[in-house]
Amino acid sequence: MTIQIIGFAKSTCTLKVIATLKELGIPYEITPPATFADIKTPEYLATKHPFGKIPVLIDDGFQLYESRAITRYLVNKYQGTKNSTVLIPSDVQKAALVEQFISVEISYYNGPVTKLVAQEVFTKFRGGSPDPEIVKEAREEINKVLDVYEKLLEGKDYLTGEFSLADLHHYPYTYYSITSGHGDLWNDSKRPNVARWWKNISERESWKEVVAELK
Repeated sequence: MTIQIIGFAKSTCTLKVIATLKELGIPYEITPPATFADIKTPEYLATKHPFGKIPVLIDDGFQLYESRAITRYLVNKYQGTKNSTVLIPSDVQKAALVEQFISVEISYYNGPVTKLVAQEVFTKFRGGSPDPEIVKEAREEINKVLDVYEKLLEGKDYLTGEFSLADLHHYPYTYYSITSGHGDLWNDSKRPNVARWWKNISERESWKEVVAELK
């Protein structure tokens, strides 16, 4: 049975799941809600996601929500079944490092880039105009975070040394930040280690497929 993803293909959290599926070589289909309002209906809240969010995964009758839980589930169940891609190593210490950097992304990276993308992408999508003060504030916060990433990535191509689920989780919001005109934050003249890292992960074939489908 093909995995079903309930979500909007351009949604950041849905993109995270799609990128994981592509890395693992797992077939899937996207079932978008008819409208944004549909994910707030009593039926959806009762049967899909109690907080009215996307995506939701349905795998042979098993249902799961929250994108990071979904990506871990996909790795735990399908890693190694279709190709040789390793997103979470079997070695306990290496796996712990992946979890460490997933936590770093959640705790320090995600907030500022979400703030930026909310203004530059989602506000515009709804027909509004970005608040320049919030954009400025988000950029300042991202600068501080990326200064730390520059040190973390010293001598490494990826956060743990090898491409992992931790790197993959950075895809959607970074992509939208860069394509909305803020690529200078990841520029190699300012932060060569960060720039090298983003180049390495964004040029993977799976992510290039995701971007091609987005366009």
